[in-house]
Amino acid sequence: MSTTLETIKEQISSNPVIIYMKGTPQLPQCGFSGQAIQALMSCGQKFAYVNILEHPDIRAELPQYADWPTFPQLWLNGELVGGCDIILELYEQGELKPMVDAAVNAAQA
Repeated sequence: MSTTLETIKEQISSNPVIIYMKGTPQLPQCGFSGQAIQALMSCGQKFAYVNILEHPDIRAELPQYADWPTFPQLWLNGELVGGCDIILELYEQGELKPMVDAAVNAAQA
């Protein structure tokens, strides 16, 4: 049986763009997840997500692994980008889409 930490590492390593959020992209369960997902969806790339409300083990373990206390968490190519504030800042500065595009392109190369 794999550990929660192994599951997290597998999810992050096998998805170039993954967001850990409360709820789903179609039905976010908190305002921060909703704002972050809107910014991410505007980039136009496919991405993976994990609803931490359905995975309390991941919700408990990921903040220690990431050294980041809150959700949502956006990861690109195995690197933590950050939470809602950082995602929105990157989006407003026009930097989020190039970062997401680069992560997807690197994964396809």
